[in-house]
Amino acid sequence: MGNREDLLAGALECLKTKGWMRTSVRDIAAAAGVNHAAIGYHFGSREALLIEAFTQAMDTWGGEAESAVRAAVTADAGPSEQYEAFWRQVIASYAANRWLWLATVEAAVQAEHSPKLRALMAGSMRQGRSGLAAGLLGVAEHTLPGPVERTVGSVQLALMSGVLVQWLIDPDNAPTEQEIVAGVLGLADHVNGSGRD
Repeated sequence: MGNREDLLAGALECLKTKGWMRTSVRDIAAAAGVNHAAIGYHFGSREALLIEAFTQAMDTWGGEAESAVRAAVTADAGPSEQYEAFWRQVIASYAANRWLWLATVEAAVQAEHSPKLRALMAGSMRQGRSGLAAGLLGVAEHTLPGPVERTVGSVQLALMSGVLVQWLIDPDNAPTEQEIVAGVLGLADHVNGSGRD
């Protein structure tokens, strides 16, 4: 690998072990085995390097998660079973990639002070809403009506964010996939006025 790739690998390792806020230029340089001046030469700043490493990690995770969810959902499963399979994969990812999700929370805080990071995360949220809605409804993303992205996609993203925080802070008491599906169905019944025993 060249210095640029070494720095990306070093930044990713630091995100895993130290998190966003505690990672310094010297930490990244040491993990990459290069002089810290190389960060400025290749990326301009620590922030730019962390953003690129974080983006690559999220892109990799997104592809893996999509494949895992598709593999978990069988053609003969009903909507509730498919939604449960989706959540099973998401929760497994929260456990397996805890460092990545912690970095996401830290990045959200840092975005308040970084217009570049804020724009990146805002774009990711828009893509996430669209991709989630299309995946859950089983339609191609380019055919998804705009309001569905703003409704189904936004609510699903909100659910995932809330469940993520529960799994990060109190995994022993965080909801299971079965409880999440039961909760969504219970809320739907309540909103529809039908009630569920």
